[in-house]
Amino acid sequence: MRQRPHRPHRQPANRQPRGGHQSVWLYGRHAVVAALANPDRRIERLFATREMADRLKAEIGKTDVAIVPREDLAQRLPAGAVHQGIAALVAPLEEPMLEDLLARCSDDALVLALDQVTDPHNVGAILRSAAAFGAAGVVVTDRHAPADTGVLAKAASGALEVVPLVRAVNLARTLDQLKEAGFWRYGLDERGEAPIGTLDLRGRACIVLGAEGEGLRRLTTEKCDRLITIPTSAALAALNVSNAAAVAAYEWARQRQSV
Repeated sequence: MRQRPHRPHRQPANRQPRGGHQSVWLYGRHAVVAALANPDRRIERLFATREMADRLKAEIGKTDVAIVPREDLAQRLPAGAVHQGIAALVAPLEEPMLEDLLARCSDDALVLALDQVTDPHNVGAILRSAAAFGAAGVVVTDRHAPADTGVLAKAASGALEVVPLVRAVNLARTLDQLKEAGFWRYGLDERGEAPIGTLDLRGRACIVLGAEGEGLRRLTTEKCDRLITIPTSAALAALNVSNAAAVAAYEWARQRQSV
């Protein structure tokens, strides 16, 4: 197993809420229940249908909830929002820093880094996979990445509340910092020289995934220690980025558990 020494990191100061101070709507059972269970999330207003409020009585607890008809709830939310009978207006979470992420990393940790992945459904799904397979966190670019909207939270199915989502102003510099902290950086790319299943991913691993359609940018590719692939059949040359992240996270978790 390859190991790099890593250095202690200081806790950051003056962290700001993600996306500024503007409140956001979360909707759907999993997203709202996870927000209710998160002590770092401030619930400003909670709405639910009578049926859903009764079903989630234990999860809602002492939080004030306004009982509204399903149609009234839908009118409060963005068009097309699938609310499942519950929604919450919440304050944004504090912006986690790379130091926060590294503080929760053991000597055997996975970080997923996304190079300008813009679709909130994909980022949400990647957060969900990160939570499911025990990744320490997800890094996105500060620009060309979606905000923490209800769409992203719904796709994350509660993972937005438990997985640190770090926004990197300069992804290349962040990848350098991860290297200094003992991470091996693997770029998923169709041109990769080795299938992911042939590598020893144990220790500290950062798997870097590129934007939908465009893949990894040149500078991002240069920062990776190795380019790797996920073998697919000839009928479908490439996976969607969220599917690729799920496969990669699973492979890391499988190797970790086989020790």
